[in-house]
Amino acid sequence: MVARGEIARFWSLESLHLVSSDGGAESSALADDNGSEEDYSYEDLCRANPRYLQPGGEQLAINELISDGSVVCAEALWDHVTMDEQELGFKAGDVIQVLEASHKDWWWGRSADREAWFPASFVRLRVNQEELAEGSSGTPGEEPAEDAGRGRHKHPESKQQMRTNVIQEIMDTERVYIKHLRDICEGYIRQCRKHTAMFTVAQLATIFGNIEDIYKFQRKFLKDLEKQYNQEEPHLSEIGSCFLEHQEGFAIYSEYCNNHPGACAELAGLMKQGRYRHFFEACRLLQQMIDIAIDGFLLTPVQKICKYPLQLAELLKYTTQEHSDYRNIKAAYEAMKNVACLINERKRKLESIDKIARWQVSIVGWEGQDILERSSELIHSGELTRVTRQGKSQQRTFFLFDHQLVACKKDLLRRDVLYYRGSTDMDAVELVDLEDGRDGARTLGIRNAFKLVSRTGDEAHLFCAKKPEDKARWLQACRDERRRVQEDRAMGVEISESQKKLAMLNAQKAGHGKSKGYGGGCPSAPPLQSLRPVHQRHVTVPTSLPQQQVFALAEPKRKPSLFWHTFNKLTPFRK
Repeated sequence: MVARGEIARFWSLESLHLVSSDGGAESSALADDNGSEEDYSYEDLCRANPRYLQPGGEQLAINELISDGSVVCAEALWDHVTMDEQELGFKAGDVIQVLEASHKDWWWGRSADREAWFPASFVRLRVNQEELAEGSSGTPGEEPAEDAGRGRHKHPESKQQMRTNVIQEIMDTERVYIKHLRDICEGYIRQCRKHTAMFTVAQLATIFGNIEDIYKFQRKFLKDLEKQYNQEEPHLSEIGSCFLEHQEGFAIYSEYCNNHPGACAELAGLMKQGRYRHFFEACRLLQQMIDIAIDGFLLTPVQKICKYPLQLAELLKYTTQEHSDYRNIKAAYEAMKNVACLINERKRKLESIDKIARWQVSIVGWEGQDILERSSELIHSGELTRVTRQGKSQQRTFFLFDHQLVACKKDLLRRDVLYYRGSTDMDAVELVDLEDGRDGARTLGIRNAFKLVSRTGDEAHLFCAKKPEDKARWLQACRDERRRVQEDRAMGVEISESQKKLAMLNAQKAGHGKSKGYGGGCPSAPPLQSLRPVHQRHVTVPTSLPQQQVFALAEPKRKPSLFWHTFNKLTPFRK
């Protein structure tokens, strides 16, 4: 962190100091309806357990729980698209068991019987870790039929406590979120408007978007939450109606999230100049904000809107059908899930095109148009044997994207190097499943095979997988590819040509002067130290950058969650 004295050489701290009489328009925009500004102290919220709520405390708590033999699980905020075997792919809402959290950006975890790295900023730790064995499938809030009665009546006190934990997390995170928004509006926007020589009105609109509108909306939302919050018996709180009453207001997040990639690009350009870096750091110190850079603060609204459905799903799980708030919570969960769905879809697309661009740059001998001209996400990848009409077998690595299937060949010596070997237009073919035996057009016997047959001619591509389960995955992936193409058309989710060109330009710059190996254009992350013996074979974190690369600027530090003080299992570690 830059010392105050060092920043003073570039900026006068007194000149940046907040003055309450700075223009009536600004003050009224940031004030509550009654003209006063509510103040929620972050320090007060963290005082309950400072050891785990300071930067890095969440990792400390997770690793201590894991060392103690406890199971720690997190839920995915967003889809994680990956082309790297080292990384764990998942969809929003999936449950990941955290096995190692020593690295602040990448954690080691298990999902669907597979262990790999995943980005820590993509997940939200579950408030209640006691019932993780129940699984994540099914409708939130509904218990299996045979255990429904037993679950409701056997441990009512436990369920009340778990509902209390979730309610408390919603309230605490909402209060901290308000403080983050206020810090952005007062600590950054207000100061930037004073320095017209540095920032134009258009620049500020690009960087901050409609975050002031979000701040005003969230204050009203929190007021209603506070009215419905039962301090004496939190499990009796009825907050579902608050989400339903404000569900139309959450639509303002769509504008912010759509603007965010451009905001990060604009900010990245400014941050190349030392005076802007020092200016923003001076603003942060004057506002006494936690040690997160401005890009991290600007990411919080994007994460927040995607966190609501997970919080409500967990609340619904611990809300019995007899509870007066059950129907409202269930309706609120569906409403917020729909809001987050479009945002998550766009974010997933933006993440995909960035990774796809860097992947294409790493392929040797690429021919034809850029893959982003037609595709925006990877559906599936793996090895298949392609059989020609002459009966010749070709071992290839295939990458199934929306609209096309790309074939590559591995280098015989450097297995991480891929050579381009052609592509198939998925819009022009139909999938045909084949039984084991002899193929009519070829005399050889086939196993685990399927065809892609041209819709307009007699051309067909025959593929064989090594195992029946591999074939099943490819068949499902081809069906998923068609379904996602139709869904994208129906939802109207599109990536602009300028964003595609920018992704390719960034990928080419990143790969300039580097080897053409698979992933060679991706910057390396620092090695992970002191892994447990069972994971010693995994000595480095993945070479790709997940969300940080999507939005162009890294989130410097992951904000610690405020629910660790609700964990009964943390009691042995408290001082």
